[in-house]
Amino acid sequence: MQIIKKIDELRPIIKQWHREGLSVGLVPTMGYLHEGHKSLIDRAVAENDRVVVSDFVNPTQFGPNEDFESYPRDLGADAALCEAAGADIIFNPEADEMYDNALTFVDMNKITKVLCGKTRPIHFSGVCTVVSKLFNIVTPDKAYFGQKDAQQLCVIRKMVKDLNFDIEIVGCPIIREADGLAKSSRNTYLSADERKAALCLSRSLETGKKMIENGELSAAKVVDTIKAEIEKEPLAKIDYVEMVDLNNLETLETVQKPLLCAMAVYIGKTRLIDNFILE
Repeated sequence: MQIIKKIDELRPIIKQWHREGLSVGLVPTMGYLHEGHKSLIDRAVAENDRVVVSDFVNPTQFGPNEDFESYPRDLGADAALCEAAGADIIFNPEADEMYDNALTFVDMNKITKVLCGKTRPIHFSGVCTVVSKLFNIVTPDKAYFGQKDAQQLCVIRKMVKDLNFDIEIVGCPIIREADGLAKSSRNTYLSADERKAALCLSRSLETGKKMIENGELSAAKVVDTIKAEIEKEPLAKIDYVEMVDLNNLETLETVQKPLLCAMAVYIGKTRLIDNFILE
């Protein structure tokens, strides 16, 4: 497995793979890889001849006072995980390699202004820009994204359709700890007490899902119950809890599938996201 930092070094390798008729999978990440990322890499390795994992903490998707500087980084551990999983290349550029006095950015309306976009107004422009650049650099046949970032997955699928990228977007299930907490690089920020408190996310979502399974049709009632469960936890502060149409992210009044029930919750100073999807 190779670690490549320069675009001009990566492109000839990718072009040679394509000349040889090999399929290429891309797993875009911000590094500090965990079992959730590994599940994406495993699937990419199973479905493609060659796999590239991007390992890049993208500055353009972080707003002021967010955690860009403190975001965890460990390229050595990432490389060990990728090699064990069977990836062929880690693409680990510096910020000035990806953004050389850049004046061009990719933006999107409507579905980037809801959910996480309400309180992170520049986030999805940064996501769309860096993912577009990775698509152009790696030219993959398939790209793999986790369902934990459900809004991001929706945004990327829409961008691929709108901009006619010839790439299949593969969404992969959330990977959780044994006690239900969704795997996240930001979980490392949590103290022992905060780690216990964070279980209110998955616990409340499970309560909401059971309400729907038992026939509840009022989206507001489900959302209110989820919020009430979270609010029992003193260390939790809700950013949002919403139930939306999975296709367009518009708020639902009546439970109808396909739906996304998504949340962002601060546990102490750490912002965590989680969700469930019913198709």
